[in-house]
Amino acid sequence: LRCSCRRWGGLVQTGGSLRLSCAASGRTFSSYSMGWFRQAPGKEREFVAAISWSGGSTYYADSVKGRFTISRDNAKNTVYLQMNSLKPEDTAVYYCAARFLVDVVIIATAGNYGMDYWGKGTQVTVSS
Repeated sequence: LRCSCRRWGGLVQTGGSLRLSCAASGRTFSSYSMGWFRQAPGKEREFVAAISWSGGSTYYADSVKGRFTISRDNAKNTVYLQMNSLKPEDTAVYYCAARFLVDVVIIATAGNYGMDYWGKGTQVTVSS
């Protein structure tokens, strides 16, 4: 499984919206739970959101709950992160990651550890 991130919307101001997508290659995408993580300058990479392999379960970090929405289209091998009401503190490099048949809570609590595949990351900058 290989993940590549795409960003839609370009530079965004505080309060704006942006949509990230992560396209995976391979035939087993629907067997992988997917997560979005981010790393701000000088900080460790942190969990943002996760979605189960079927799309039936989602989990969010408290910092983004109510503003971000994770979704997936297994027919297109793609996972999305819709980000609304963006804040300067959302500025970071965003990564998608995949883990085989795991509960979304495990992805959230394990953080960086345990993910099977990582995308290369895409920069999101929110100007104040």
